[in-house]
Amino acid sequence: MNDDGGTPNGTRAEPTAAGRPSAVPSADPAGDGQARGGAAGAHPVQARHGSKGRGEGRGWTFLTNHAHVLLALARDPTARLRDVAAQVGITERAAQAIVADLEKEGYLQHTRVGRRNHYTINPDGPFRHPNEADRRIGDLLALFTELP
Repeated sequence: MNDDGGTPNGTRAEPTAAGRPSAVPSADPAGDGQARGGAAGAHPVQARHGSKGRGEGRGWTFLTNHAHVLLALARDPTARLRDVAAQVGITERAAQAIVADLEKEGYLQHTRVGRRNHYTINPDGPFRHPNEADRRIGDLLALFTELP
């Protein structure tokens, strides 16, 4: 939490009915008294391309959050999930759930090295959708990362 009560991601804590803080979007993400319009506080992709796609109010990307997490861990196998989440634009808890999904299905495994995790990706894992089931995850990794 920042000194002004806001969090680094442009939200501020407000008590809920149960008395616990809840993050809500802040009208003043910079904390300088200036309201921001447009994409100033938006996710980097939204800042470049706008938050709306062709559908009203719907922003979208070609890759899912699962793909973004997998690619982030392929690029940096010792990354903390906190950092992966920030890079992808999701919560740390969502990143943990995605990693659990990927591990459960055999796309990813982790090994504890000291106080950190080291993630290993199975490049032979198939895509899940029937239209791409003949392709392997390694094809995606090769397209978006520098493989060692």
